[in-house]
Amino acid sequence: MNLTQPSQENVEYMIEQIKEKLRMVNVDAMKSEHFDDSQYEDLHYLYTMVMKRDTFSPSEMQAIASELGSLRK
Repeated sequence: MNLTQPSQENVEYMIEQIKEKLRMVNVDAMKSEHFDDSQYEDLHYLYTMVMKRDTFSPSEMQAIASELGSLRK
């Protein structure tokens, strides 16, 4: 999958991978349809950062969730 090209399919994939990696409890709050291509670069950066890490502190998880919230439509 080429994540460098903005598409709704890529947005859906990245959101699902972030939710899985962070084991987010409130997954309904982060549905992929809440995101669009306009913030694609920011979402891709966040996805890349999350995928590189193995563990996250509670404050880091809160910051990531907050950033995802700010990227929503």
